[in-house]
Amino acid sequence: MNIREEVPSDIEMIWEVNTEAFETEAEASLVNALRNSGCTYLSLVAETENKVVGHILFTPVELCGNDNNLKIMGLAPMAVLSKYQNKGIGSKLVQAGLERCRSLGYDAVVVLGHPNYYPKFGFVPSVTYGIKSEYEVPAEVFMILELVPGSLKNHEGVIKYHEAFNSV
Repeated sequence: MNIREEVPSDIEMIWEVNTEAFETEAEASLVNALRNSGCTYLSLVAETENKVVGHILFTPVELCGNDNNLKIMGLAPMAVLSKYQNKGIGSKLVQAGLERCRSLGYDAVVVLGHPNYYPKFGFVPSVTYGIKSEYEVPAEVFMILELVPGSLKNHEGVIKYHEAFNSV
């Protein structure tokens, strides 16, 4: 298996991975909307035998309510074709994405996700730092990971996502 940044020829397969993994077009449409918005993003694919079988997307988010210079990414969505799930592909995508975000100089990553899955990567409920999501979600599913230890100290507020997320 190979994990790499997306290239234009991957776009159709990324759509298929997201629609098959989520059973709706919402996440796939979100990926396309973010890609077409001109915002900065990090899009990685997992491929095996020259076939894209997984995808993960990171886009910048803003911590509002506190003057800061923090660079924070939002992880969403992450998808693996059902035939390839439970084989560690999702974990490898998350790990590769976090490492890439770290190398790009981001301080932290937030995720709205399964509370039993993301803690294994070091994510903790964001309320630990006084940080909340702009969306009404249970506290245990909105999590954050410091990529730079101590970077979130004395920073609290509300995470705002790109406006494209409002359509999901």
